Amino acid sequence: MPILVGKPAPIFNANAVVNGEVVHDFSLTRYLGKKHVVFFFYPKDFTFVCPSELHAFQAALPEFESRNTAVVACSTDTEQSHWGWLQVAKDKGGIKGVTYPLVADTNKTISSAYGVLAGDIVPPTHPGAPFTATGDLIAYRGLFLIDQKGIVRHQLINDLPLGRSIDEAIRMVDSLQFFEKHGEVCPANWSRGKKGMKATNEGVAEYLASS
Repeated sequence: MPILVGKPAPIFNANAVVNGEVVHDFSLTRYLGKKHVVFFFYPKDFTFVCPSELHAFQAALPEFESRNTAVVACSTDTEQSHWGWLQVAKDKGGIKGVTYPLVADTNKTISSAYGVLAGDIVPPTHPGAPFTATGDLIAYRGLFLIDQKGIVRHQLINDLPLGRSIDEAIRMVDSLQFFEKHGEVCPANWSRGKKGMKATNEGVAEYLASS
C-alpha cells in the first residue's frame, strides 16, 4: 500500500450519487482551493459495519461543514447499488438520509490508486489466458484527509472488520487547520482548544514543562 501523505491525492473522474441524485464525472478537484476533504472508502453496500460508519459521518456532517470540510465516500459498488441502498431505511440496515457524495469505483481503479484495494489481480500467464483475482476486490476502510491544495495530509487504513472513529477524523481536521492557521504543531492527544507547540527545542521544553 502506498504512503500518500505529503503527495497529491490521486485524481479521478467517476459516477457518484450525491444527495440521492446520480452525478457523472464526479471529481475531488471540485474542492481544490475551496475546502478540505475527508475522503473515505468502505468495503460494500448492503453490509453491516459500513452503514454504521456512513450514518456516523452523516450525523457529524455539520461538524465537518463548520470546518469548511467536505465528506466524500467511495466503494467498489456501482452507482445503481449506492442509489438502491439509499432507498432503504436506517432501521432496515440501509443508509437513507445520507447526503454526502458516494463515489462508484466500479472498475477498482480509485481504490487501487489510493492503495486500499483488498485482493490482487493476477495477470494471465500466457496469451489467451484469463485474468484472475486472489481475494475479494473490495476496498479496505481507508480514510484520507486532503488539504485545499489537493495534498494528502493524513491517511488511515483499517481492516474490514474494524470501524473507524469519526471523532478522530474531526480531530485530525482540527489539527491540520490549527497548524495551517498558527504554524504550531500538535502534540500527542491534542484537541481543539488546547495549546499547540512551537517546533523548536525551546518550544518542546516549554510544552513538556507545562504538561
